[in-house]
Amino acid sequence: MPVQSTLPTPVEPVKQVPCADEFELSLVAPVYNEADNLGPLYRRVCEVFGDAMRWELVLVDDGSADGSTDLMKELRRADPRVRCVFFSRNSGQTSAMRAGIKNARAPLVATLDADLQNDPADLPKMLELLGDADAIVGWRIKRNDDFVRRASSKIANAIRNRLSHDQIRDTGCSLKIFRTAAIRQVPLHFEGMHRFMPTLMRYLGFKVLEHPVSHHPRRAGVSKYGVANRALRALRDLFAVRWMRTRIRRLPIVVEESDVRRG
Repeated sequence: MPVQSTLPTPVEPVKQVPCADEFELSLVAPVYNEADNLGPLYRRVCEVFGDAMRWELVLVDDGSADGSTDLMKELRRADPRVRCVFFSRNSGQTSAMRAGIKNARAPLVATLDADLQNDPADLPKMLELLGDADAIVGWRIKRNDDFVRRASSKIANAIRNRLSHDQIRDTGCSLKIFRTAAIRQVPLHFEGMHRFMPTLMRYLGFKVLEHPVSHHPRRAGVSKYGVANRALRALRDLFAVRWMRTRIRRLPIVVEESDVRRG
């Protein structure tokens, strides 16, 4: 029997959009049943960036059923800097991240959660520190979660770093900034890879920095992840990433033909 595809089928076609000079930063936020948080998220982004830089907010609706879709459309009508991508069904955070990054029109992409546990106010400092790096990722120095969630996250990060041969303090923090051309080279076609974007970038030879960021309690709605429903999946995904590390190959080009001709 043929295997049924699990890739998202968007209501509106997701088209490849080249980076445009008119935007400096694309903020990408996956949305799954976050109706009560969308307005505050938009207002917070406006407070932080205002007219200080040319930005767009790319909201990816991952099959919401709570009215988030209509609110996204309202925000889009009110402000052309808001752009929307709609999935016909829930397809997971990696697919939503991939769609948002694919549609980003700026040379830099910032990812964040729509629930406002990530604070957009941390992004200007991260932009300042990016320098010549290809990405800068946040780690939450003071988690506003219960003890079980904090402890399980700490253990999970230690296991991930040991098995992946990397050192990322907080793989679960969604607040990150990437150079668009670099993050588009990361294989995000597989569910669960959003947790390993910095590690996969390092595997590909990109420079990744880390920066401490704030963390806030969820304002509204319900968390989509728990200790029980994430541990087994994350471990399975980790073994896949470890396999990628052993199989990755860089092209051993010394001189390209075009360089020879110029010489």
